[in-house]
Amino acid sequence: MERSKNFHIYLGIAALLIAGSAGFFSVFGLSKLFAGAAFSVIIMAGSLEFGKLVAAAFLYRYWDKINIFQKTYLSTAVVTLILITSAGIFGYLSNAYQGATVSFEKQSNQLLAYEDRLEQLLEDKQFLKEELEIQVKDLPDNYITAKRKLREEYNPRIQSVNDEILDVKGKVGDLKVELVETGVDVGPAIYLAKVFDTDVDSVVKFFIFILIFVFDPLAVMLVIAFNQALLLRENENTPRADAPVSPLLKKNWWKFWEMYGEEKPKVEEPIAIYSSEEEIQPDVDDLPEIEEDENKSEVRKSLKGGIKT
Repeated sequence: MERSKNFHIYLGIAALLIAGSAGFFSVFGLSKLFAGAAFSVIIMAGSLEFGKLVAAAFLYRYWDKINIFQKTYLSTAVVTLILITSAGIFGYLSNAYQGATVSFEKQSNQLLAYEDRLEQLLEDKQFLKEELEIQVKDLPDNYITAKRKLREEYNPRIQSVNDEILDVKGKVGDLKVELVETGVDVGPAIYLAKVFDTDVDSVVKFFIFILIFVFDPLAVMLVIAFNQALLLRENENTPRADAPVSPLLKKNWWKFWEMYGEEKPKVEEPIAIYSSEEEIQPDVDDLPEIEEDENKSEVRKSLKGGIKT
């Protein structure tokens, strides 16, 4: 993907999605914190989120062209806004967690109360039985009527405790079923709490801190990376003054051999053997000597007008 021509587009989309998600969570988290002026807080937080991203991009692009005051203030503002965004995300996720666990915690507290009540009823039942046995043993064996009256007196009380025990056990069973259904939303947190031997709230807070540590800082870094990719792309597309010109740009495209990337055929010039200013002098020494016949020479002289006497 890094060699793709559209990689800067993917980088921009990732920066937009993460920054938008972080801004959404932060804005609505701060609106929950300041519920008395929620709409005003949404406008203010949204403007700050946009300004934070623009300031980070500005610092990267013009770091060498701005003064020290602008560098210090804008850097401090960006870091502070990152912390504010992280706080807003923490508030939003905490509120969502509490909304999902309100009924779960309510049912858990009711279950604990019913279990305590059940334990107390079982102790009361055991106490009544032991008290009845002690009073019956204290009576003589021939006091059968008195013993019967004691049993008739204690049995309704024991039966009332038994009925209440059965009622509480039924409520405990129903609450356990409801807790299983409600605990689906926070089941992973409950499981992790058991693994690390801690409470659910501590586990959830730990994961929220991990999320806010990488959420908004990653969004800002992706915005800076997107600007860096754009600048590098602009530098690659801008020709340098000292850059060599491609031979293809120098060709005459109306010639068929250059149209297909072929080179123009070269015609070798004839090598000059002698200069035009020099006169050619034949070498007579190399020519063979010709012997003339004496008769022919005399005839040639007579032809010239001379008569031999």
